[in-house]
Amino acid sequence: MKTAVIPQIRVEPELRADLDSVLLPGETLTDFVEASVRSAIEFRRVQTDFAARCDAALATYERTGVSIPAEAVISKLEAKVAARVRKLSK
Repeated sequence: MKTAVIPQIRVEPELRADLDSVLLPGETLTDFVEASVRSAIEFRRVQTDFAARCDAALATYERTGVSIPAEAVISKLEAKVAARVRKLSK
């Protein structure tokens, strides 16, 4: 498979110095940029998926008038957090 190139960008010298100062030992600028781009892509996908689920939930509510009480949602989230805390503290 052929590789593609991400376009070069011009940045202020201060930004470049900040970037150089946070590179890990042995990490190249290319490694950092690739990891950053991959992370940004994943973040945007998660955002887009979340927004789509929100829109679908709102459409369902508007169509049916049925919703889940906030207390039930918060209780379920608190239970998930508590379970995760227990798992991590082992």
